[in-house]
Amino acid sequence: MTTGTSGTPLRVGLIGYGLAGSVFHAPLIATTEGLALDTVVTANPERQEQARTEHPGVRIAATPDELFDRAGELDLIVIASPNKTHVPLATAALEAGLPVVVDKPVAGTAAEARGLADLAAGRGLLLSVFQNRRWDNDFLTLRKLLAEGELGDVWRFESRFERWRPQPKGGWRESGDPAEIGGLLYDLGSHVVDQALALFGPATHVYAEADVRRAGAETDDDTFIALTHASGVRSHLYVSATTAQLGPRFRVLGSRAGYVKYGLDPQEAALREGRRPGNGEDWGVEPESLWGRVGSGESPVTGGGRPEPTLPGDYPAYYAAIARALLEDGPNPVTALEAAAALDVLEAARRSARDGVTVTL
Repeated sequence: MTTGTSGTPLRVGLIGYGLAGSVFHAPLIATTEGLALDTVVTANPERQEQARTEHPGVRIAATPDELFDRAGELDLIVIASPNKTHVPLATAALEAGLPVVVDKPVAGTAAEARGLADLAAGRGLLLSVFQNRRWDNDFLTLRKLLAEGELGDVWRFESRFERWRPQPKGGWRESGDPAEIGGLLYDLGSHVVDQALALFGPATHVYAEADVRRAGAETDDDTFIALTHASGVRSHLYVSATTAQLGPRFRVLGSRAGYVKYGLDPQEAALREGRRPGNGEDWGVEPESLWGRVGSGESPVTGGGRPEPTLPGDYPAYYAAIARALLEDGPNPVTALEAAAALDVLEAARRSARDGVTVTL
């Protein structure tokens, strides 16, 4: 495993400088103690210039092969390229002897994810999956409420990642080609399923509905997934690009109380605006007007209960954990086997929606 030289940041090669690479990974890597953004891989001249402007001194490579040719000069590879490239690029990086972070979904199938996990384990290398939504403000707040027993026994977990995008944008994420691993099931579905499993444990049964609603759309843009967990909790998960009126991000119902939270974590918007963690501002903090509510009641306006202060979101914690894993032998924040368990659910959901059946895992 990479250990680095005492006091010397680990040199990171980032493959891909689209949305994931430029908005999420590069800024978080560059602001994490113990990591240094060394090289960005992109063949696009405009993105190359963007990377140089946003990260002065960064080296540019046009192809992943250029990066792997000097693997000895790097300590970590981050893969933020299109989904269909994740498995071959992660395989090449691991075979070059480098630890790897892969954006979600790590692979198109659970079997491929477990194959990558075996390869990494056999070579004694870190393989981690970027599931940043485990560090969303609402997720951290809900986890705290559960740890404190505020809700009692949870009966139902509702999670929505909804948008209103009536016109398809095109591109590989909305391609109907199965090789692209596009569609909302594998995009936003990767987040909501991972969160449900992280909170309530493994699923035993999966039921799903996946629709293509928009004219010109090629893949699912309005999808529902129902999970029965071994713990007895039922998760109802919604991902959609066709939602003209947004529902609550979370509605969690328990034997003692419920928790309802509207609105998305502010970190993605901040990163898109060019703001960076560690600049002296209150990173990940949302206004009191967006706090959720905890309690019980039937008020049609507030839903009853009391305002619950939302914990600050903390995307920087992911790469801080990666640095500790490599420099101090700390735990992997998101393992490939955890990602494989989520892919088991996504594959079952795809089968359920196709065949109109409930799938037993």
